[in-house]
Amino acid sequence: MRRAWMVLAVTPLTGGCVSTVWNVATAPVRAGAQVVDWTTTSQSEADRNYGRKMRKKEAREGRELRKEEARRRRERRDDD
Repeated sequence: MRRAWMVLAVTPLTGGCVSTVWNVATAPVRAGAQVVDWTTTSQSEADRNYGRKMRKKEAREGRELRKEEARRRRERRDDD
């Protein structure tokens, strides 16, 4: 009878042990997955980076074009 009570008393504690063992066993897999996630670029990240790169390029080209037009206007004004 005492043995039955001890088994019943210890049973709730084993749930915590099982969950801890599960967490310890799956930790390397979760850590590896996190490293892979950090080192790879998703398609949405690639699209976002490409869009940012193109906007910067267009802005730079626009600035260069405005500078060139201003230079041409100054040259024409100086020639007159």
